[in-house]
Amino acid sequence: MLSIILAIFGIVILGIIIALVVAWRFSHMVAGKAAKALPPKGHFTEVRGGRLHWVEMGEGQPVVMIHGLAGNLHNFTYAMTKRLAAAGYRAIAIDRPGCGWSERDSDEQARIPEQARMIAEMLEKEGIETPLLVGHSLGGAVSLALAVNHPERVGALALVSALIKAPDKPAAAFAGIDIANPGMRRFVAETMAVPMSIRNGAKTLAFVFGPDAVPDDFRVRGGGLLSLRPDAFYGAATDLQAVALDLPAITERIGEISHPVGLFYGMGDRILSAPEQIEALRTALPEADIETMDERGHMPLVIEPERLEAFIVRMAQRRA
Repeated sequence: MLSIILAIFGIVILGIIIALVVAWRFSHMVAGKAAKALPPKGHFTEVRGGRLHWVEMGEGQPVVMIHGLAGNLHNFTYAMTKRLAAAGYRAIAIDRPGCGWSERDSDEQARIPEQARMIAEMLEKEGIETPLLVGHSLGGAVSLALAVNHPERVGALALVSALIKAPDKPAAAFAGIDIANPGMRRFVAETMAVPMSIRNGAKTLAFVFGPDAVPDDFRVRGGGLLSLRPDAFYGAATDLQAVALDLPAITERIGEISHPVGLFYGMGDRILSAPEQIEALRTALPEADIETMDERGHMPLVIEPERLEAFIVRMAQRRA
């Protein structure tokens, strides 16, 4: 009887191992196709702790755009870079450290102050002086960290659907990447993450964009395909852990910011509580320029580019 149990146990273990190997091979095949579909097309700047990938378009006053959690610079090139370039600005979109085609040397560079420090170093190296920072979602928190820790590198802030204050828990869309242990994060990234992302991708995007509809071309034009890589999953999951660790200290210092600050929010946002985030900024900076949209969601940079452009231009004029 014992020998039968052991045999069954061995078969089960072998089946699990085979399934994991198949998942690993499938994940890296998909990752290769995603990378081929959306290769790097910009500049790379070496900084302490990694290298940053960024693209630019146009000439004039610099506007530097920093994307959110699980995103990449294509979130801004979808609609905003071309618009801002046409309006007479030097539109620059950055892959945050460890996202898109940017690299970071370790998980330490996922910490919000470290991401801000790396971007500040890149701005200095490339001679991009006191730009308007446009920070979306987690990119908003990184922009705030830049303003409080590296004020000499910042001209003004235009925050979009921004993470100002750490929520009590992550949005339901990010439950699958809320993994505290680094070893488990890597294991999931290399095996189950990509198949599950393919299976649940449409549902997740619907939640992120909701109540707005997801554009049919977002996976390619908006960079969604780049999330179908093990490193992208690991990077996003690690970024998520940094929010609770780092954001409270940054939120406490927002009142130190002397630059012009604006905040643009959709009141139907399902990722962050718009009233909570707006109140956190208004409490610290009563003079902040706050603009809201009724019944709009978390992705105005894709859904409402014309209105967002007007907000960004207004903040750029205040910076000037």
